Amino acid sequence: MGWIETSGGYAVALDGTRVLCRNAAGRTLKQVPSKLKDDAEVVRLRQLAEWLERHERECREQVDTWLVRSLPVPVALLARVWPDTAWQSALRDLVVAPVAGDGSADSARAGFLRDADPVRGLGIVDLDGDSVRLDPAGVETVLIPHPVLLEDLGELREFAAELGVEQGAEQLFREVWRRPAPAADAPGSAAAQDWRAYANGKFAQLRHATTRAVSLGYRVRGGYAVCPLVEEGRQVEAAYWVGDDYPDGETLTGSLEWRDAAGRRLPLAEVGPVAWSEGERMAALVYAGRVVENDEEGAR
Repeated sequence: MGWIETSGGYAVALDGTRVLCRNAAGRTLKQVPSKLKDDAEVVRLRQLAEWLERHERECREQVDTWLVRSLPVPVALLARVWPDTAWQSALRDLVVAPVAGDGSADSARAGFLRDADPVRGLGIVDLDGDSVRLDPAGVETVLIPHPVLLEDLGELREFAAELGVEQGAEQLFREVWRRPAPAADAPGSAAAQDWRAYANGKFAQLRHATTRAVSLGYRVRGGYAVCPLVEEGRQVEAAYWVGDDYPDGETLTGSLEWRDAAGRRLPLAEVGPVAWSEGERMAALVYAGRVVENDEEGAR
């Protein structure tokens, strides 16, 4: 954005989401002078900067929703939003794959998203390193696969590093958790309905736990931090107990569980890979904010 003249010989401009100011001599200042804080042009630019920050965040959140809920995304929609730099930043270099006949990702035709055009379709760098186009006549929707579903994830990460890939939304380098085999296969455990790897995390005040969960993008309802998901077309909810007593009182975290759309607790053996990974991710992130006692530190 070019410089806009304002009072006192100053000029202001927007650099990304930061308001810059230069004086009458043309020297760019470290910050906008306090006497200009109520200037109409400065206020307008700051409001624009706030909107841009909010828009960028909303774009990343929407892309994250497509990823964790395995939602098919129309190619026409990607082409429509691509000219917007905020959308492009969130989408560029994500691994995308055409939707196969059974609704899964066609991994054989997957690639890193580099362009989206309403006529020419999606431009990708495929997993052989070739630049190709996904014709919109043959590919109408794509999936942004969750990393836990990607085969040879380690090799993909190495290939992405070679290409200099920097993803605006967490996909390839998102931490993944896989359900341990004993949770489903050990005698007597197939019907288990809760996972206690993150239980007994102490928070000095309940509101510390709930505030942490909300700040991480999760909702808190009925004493649980919750993460809504969709896997193979089925609605699932991961729920991690953080407590429902007085906000200023001490609390201990409890178990992690998964529920279907009717609220039925699922046996761990029925929890799919995406739901498991995202549920455990939520619990691990909240649990990391617990009070760590000295003896616990020493035991590690």
